[in-house]
Amino acid sequence: MSMQALVLNRYNGPLELTELSVPQPAQGQVLVRIAASGLNPLDTKIRAGAAAHAKHPLPLVLGIDMAGVVVALGSGVSAFKVGDEVYGMTGGVGGIQGSLAQYAAVDADLLALKPANLSMREAAALPLAFITSYAGIVDRAHVSPGQTVLVQGGAGGVGHVSVQLAVALGAKVFATASSRDQDIVAGFGATPIDYKTQPVEEYVAALTQGNGFDVVADTVGGTTLDASFAAVKHFGHVVSALGWGTHTLAPLSFREATYSGVFTLHPLLTGEYRAHHGEMLREATRLAEAGKLQPRLDPRRFDLASAGLAYDAMTGGTARGKMVVDIG
Repeated sequence: MSMQALVLNRYNGPLELTELSVPQPAQGQVLVRIAASGLNPLDTKIRAGAAAHAKHPLPLVLGIDMAGVVVALGSGVSAFKVGDEVYGMTGGVGGIQGSLAQYAAVDADLLALKPANLSMREAAALPLAFITSYAGIVDRAHVSPGQTVLVQGGAGGVGHVSVQLAVALGAKVFATASSRDQDIVAGFGATPIDYKTQPVEEYVAALTQGNGFDVVADTVGGTTLDASFAAVKHFGHVVSALGWGTHTLAPLSFREATYSGVFTLHPLLTGEYRAHHGEMLREATRLAEAGKLQPRLDPRRFDLASAGLAYDAMTGGTARGKMVVDIG
């Protein structure tokens, strides 16, 4: 039995529609008929050959996030049954087939039941963003009710989910965003900060009486991470999924604050802690079904034949929300 998939044979090359054999689920896996593939900025970096940390050799099938229907079970799988609607961050790195294909054999530990109130497209937009947010805000920073949380890049793919998660946890949430995205951030429950017109020292003084924020969640990296070190309060915590540059730690040290990095790909690349990804997505399902988590999608529609245009939108900076490709 064959399926259609988009294959990248050379970096920066075209995504070629290709007939591949449908994979068979091994022990602990399920076969998923993919309905939607959620795209992330990391996908564009892998396509360009600029993400060595993703360890995804050519030829490759891109697509880290997905939502679909379980159509077959490998041995040892009891958490799911044929017909279940599921979603997860399931491949597209580490030599694991991605979700720009009609089927994928997926480690069942990486999956959760799709929120009943979300479409396949909406569910496919959530996994990487929610897992990254949860790993930082809950697992590392242990955000609790009443704390002040600053999300850097609050309208972005990870940022808008981080805002909603922190709000759901009972925190008082603030978020940096450009002027055009202020209403988006406010709509998700955060106090917006226009970082282009208000330097970090100014908004820390205005919003925290100069004390700083209990937790700063950076989703941007670079100079924004430096600003995060200047925005955190004494004994506070900074967490980032993009702490890869060279940074001066003096502002963090003078505040006796702590820093945590998040590397969301680790379970996929190593096989370790995969069950925690499923646990986190079960929490995402609970929040979504409670009306506390809603992904922001770009309204444009793409399929396998036009998926390259979705990549162009991301690299060209025209995306207005998460880009999702309809598969089936």
